[in-house]
Amino acid sequence: MLKEMIFSGFGGQGVLSMGKLLAYAAMKEGKEVSWMPSYGPEMRGGTANCVVNISDRQISSPIVTEFDVVVVLNQPSLDKFEPRVKKGGTLIWESTTIKKGPTRDDIHAVALPAIDTATNELKNIKVMNMLVLGALVKLEPIVNRESLITALKDTLPKRYHNLIPLNEEAIEMGMSLVKEN
Repeated sequence: MLKEMIFSGFGGQGVLSMGKLLAYAAMKEGKEVSWMPSYGPEMRGGTANCVVNISDRQISSPIVTEFDVVVVLNQPSLDKFEPRVKKGGTLIWESTTIKKGPTRDDIHAVALPAIDTATNELKNIKVMNMLVLGALVKLEPIVNRESLITALKDTLPKRYHNLIPLNEEAIEMGMSLVKEN
Protein backbone atom coordinates (compact mmCIF):
# COMPACT_ATOMS: atom_id res chain seq x y z
CA MET A 1 0.00 0.00 0.00
CA LEU A 2 1.38 3.38 -1.02
CA LYS A 3 -0.68 6.59 -0.76
CA GLU A 4 0.78 9.69 -2.33
CA MET A 5 -0.97 12.86 -1.17
CA ILE A 6 -0.72 16.62 -1.28
CA PHE A 7 -2.33 19.20 0.99
CA SER A 8 -2.50 22.74 -0.38
CA GLY A 9 -3.93 26.14 0.55
CA PHE A 10 -3.00 29.55 1.87
CA GLY A 11 -0.41 29.82 4.62
CA GLY A 12 -2.20 29.92 7.96
CA GLN A 13 -4.92 27.45 6.95
CA GLY A 14 -3.10 24.57 8.60
CA VAL A 15 -2.14 22.53 5.53
CA LEU A 16 1.37 21.82 6.82
CA SER A 17 0.01 20.87 10.24
CA MET A 18 -2.59 18.59 8.66
CA GLY A 19 0.05 16.74 6.66
CA LYS A 20 2.45 16.55 9.58
CA LEU A 21 -0.22 15.16 11.89
CA LEU A 22 -1.23 12.50 9.35
CA ALA A 23 2.41 11.54 8.79
CA TYR A 24 3.03 11.29 12.53
CA ALA A 25 -0.08 9.13 13.03
CA ALA A 26 1.15 6.79 10.29
CA MET A 27 4.57 6.57 11.98
CA LYS A 28 2.79 5.62 15.23
CA GLU A 29 1.27 2.71 13.29
CA GLY A 30 4.69 1.57 12.08
CA LYS A 31 4.25 2.76 8.50
CA GLU A 32 6.90 4.32 6.30
CA VAL A 33 6.38 8.06 5.86
CA SER A 34 7.73 11.07 4.02
CA TRP A 35 6.57 14.66 4.63
CA MET A 36 7.84 17.41 2.38
CA PRO A 37 6.60 20.98 3.01
CA SER A 38 6.73 23.81 0.48
CA TYR A 39 5.89 27.43 1.14
CA GLY A 40 6.88 30.91 0.06
CA PRO A 41 8.71 33.44 2.23
CA GLU A 42 5.42 35.17 3.06
CA MET A 43 3.99 31.91 4.51
CA ARG A 44 0.84 33.26 6.24
CA GLY A 45 -1.43 34.33 3.39
CA GLY A 46 0.92 33.00 0.70
CA THR A 47 0.60 29.55 -0.82
CA ALA A 48 1.68 26.51 1.12
CA ASN A 49 1.55 22.79 0.48
CA CYS A 50 3.04 19.57 1.68
CA VAL A 51 3.45 16.20 0.08
CA VAL A 52 2.83 13.21 2.33
CA ASN A 53 3.61 9.65 1.30
CA ILE A 54 2.52 6.75 3.49
CA SER A 55 3.41 3.15 2.75
CA ASP A 56 3.81 -0.25 4.33
CA ARG A 57 7.13 -0.56 2.48
CA GLN A 58 10.15 1.70 2.13
CA ILE A 59 9.44 4.89 0.16
CA SER A 60 11.94 5.29 -2.64
CA SER A 61 11.42 9.03 -3.22
CA PRO A 62 9.33 11.82 -1.68
CA ILE A 63 9.04 13.48 -5.10
CA VAL A 64 5.58 12.94 -6.62
CA THR A 65 4.03 14.36 -9.78
CA GLU A 66 0.59 12.70 -9.60
CA PHE A 67 -1.33 12.02 -6.41
CA ASP A 68 -3.77 9.44 -5.06
CA VAL A 69 -5.25 12.09 -2.78
CA VAL A 70 -5.33 15.87 -3.20
CA VAL A 71 -6.70 18.18 -0.49
CA VAL A 72 -7.19 21.81 -1.55
CA LEU A 73 -8.37 24.68 0.61
CA ASN A 74 -8.38 27.54 -1.93
CA GLN A 75 -9.08 28.21 -5.61
CA PRO A 76 -5.43 28.58 -6.75
CA SER A 77 -4.64 25.18 -5.20
CA LEU A 78 -7.61 23.54 -6.92
CA ASP A 79 -6.61 25.05 -10.25
CA LYS A 80 -3.03 23.87 -9.84
CA PHE A 81 -3.53 20.37 -8.41
CA GLU A 82 -6.81 19.05 -9.88
CA PRO A 83 -4.97 17.97 -13.06
CA ARG A 84 -2.46 16.07 -10.92
CA VAL A 85 -4.96 13.73 -9.24
CA LYS A 86 -4.46 10.19 -10.54
CA LYS A 87 -7.39 8.76 -12.47
CA GLY A 88 -9.67 7.19 -9.85
CA GLY A 89 -8.02 9.26 -7.09
CA THR A 90 -9.66 11.43 -4.45
CA LEU A 91 -9.91 15.23 -4.43
CA ILE A 92 -11.22 16.90 -1.28
CA TRP A 93 -12.01 20.57 -1.76
CA GLU A 94 -13.15 23.27 0.66
CA SER A 95 -16.53 24.32 -0.76
CA THR A 96 -17.17 27.39 1.41
CA THR A 97 -14.67 29.60 -0.41
CA ILE A 98 -13.91 27.70 -3.62
CA LYS A 99 -16.67 28.75 -5.99
CA LYS A 100 -15.46 27.09 -9.20
CA GLY A 101 -15.32 23.42 -8.24
CA PRO A 102 -13.52 20.55 -9.94
CA THR A 103 -14.46 19.60 -13.48
CA ARG A 104 -13.01 16.10 -13.86
CA ASP A 105 -15.35 13.11 -13.85
CA ASP A 106 -12.66 10.42 -13.58
CA ILE A 107 -11.88 11.17 -9.93
CA HIS A 108 -13.79 11.07 -6.65
CA ALA A 109 -14.32 14.78 -5.87
CA VAL A 110 -15.67 15.56 -2.40
CA ALA A 111 -16.93 19.04 -1.54
CA LEU A 112 -16.48 19.81 2.14
CA PRO A 113 -17.85 23.02 3.72
CA ALA A 114 -15.07 22.99 6.31
CA ILE A 115 -14.82 26.73 6.93
CA ASP A 116 -18.59 27.12 7.39
CA THR A 117 -18.76 24.08 9.66
CA ALA A 118 -15.78 25.12 11.79
CA THR A 119 -17.11 28.66 12.12
CA ASN A 120 -20.80 27.92 12.69
CA GLU A 121 -20.78 24.54 14.45
CA LEU A 122 -17.50 24.54 16.38
CA LYS A 123 -17.18 28.34 16.73
CA ASN A 124 -13.48 28.23 15.82
CA ILE A 125 -12.18 28.53 12.25
CA LYS A 126 -8.73 27.34 13.37
CA VAL A 127 -9.95 23.72 13.55
CA MET A 128 -11.08 23.75 9.92
CA ASN A 129 -8.02 21.71 8.98
CA MET A 130 -8.93 19.02 11.53
CA LEU A 131 -12.41 18.76 9.99
CA VAL A 132 -10.78 18.15 6.63
CA LEU A 133 -8.37 15.62 8.10
CA GLY A 134 -11.26 13.73 9.70
CA ALA A 135 -13.06 13.62 6.36
CA LEU A 136 -9.91 12.40 4.61
CA VAL A 137 -9.37 9.55 7.08
CA LYS A 138 -13.02 8.52 6.71
CA LEU A 139 -12.76 8.50 2.90
CA GLU A 140 -9.28 6.97 2.77
CA PRO A 141 -8.62 4.92 5.93
CA ILE A 142 -4.86 5.47 5.83
CA VAL A 143 -4.57 5.61 9.62
CA ASN A 144 -7.04 4.94 12.39
CA ARG A 145 -8.74 7.61 14.45
CA GLU A 146 -6.91 6.63 17.63
CA SER A 147 -3.51 7.17 15.98
CA LEU A 148 -4.61 10.64 14.88
CA ILE A 149 -5.64 11.56 18.42
CA THR A 150 -2.39 10.18 19.86
CA ALA A 151 -0.42 12.10 17.23
CA LEU A 152 -2.35 15.26 18.09
CA LYS A 153 -1.41 14.89 21.76
CA ASP A 154 2.24 14.19 20.90
CA THR A 155 2.72 16.96 18.34
CA LEU A 156 0.69 19.85 19.75
CA PRO A 157 2.78 22.03 22.06
CA LYS A 158 1.79 21.62 25.72
CA ARG A 159 0.57 25.21 25.93
CA TYR A 160 -2.18 24.26 23.42
CA HIS A 161 -3.25 20.99 25.03
CA ASN A 162 -6.42 22.71 26.25
CA LEU A 163 -7.46 22.71 22.55
CA ILE A 164 -7.16 18.93 22.15
CA PRO A 165 -10.85 18.25 22.92
CA LEU A 166 -11.93 20.81 20.29
CA ASN A 167 -9.55 19.30 17.73
CA GLU A 168 -10.86 15.81 18.53
CA GLU A 169 -14.41 17.08 18.06
CA ALA A 170 -13.42 18.61 14.72
CA ILE A 171 -11.89 15.32 13.53
CA GLU A 172 -15.07 13.48 14.51
CA MET A 173 -17.28 16.07 12.84
CA GLY A 174 -15.20 15.86 9.66
CA MET A 175 -15.62 12.09 9.64
CA SER A 176 -19.39 12.50 10.00
CA LEU A 177 -19.58 14.95 7.08
CA VAL A 178 -18.69 12.30 4.50
CA LYS A 179 -20.39 9.09 3.45
CA GLU A 180 -18.69 5.71 3.62
CA ASN A 181 -16.24 4.92 0.85
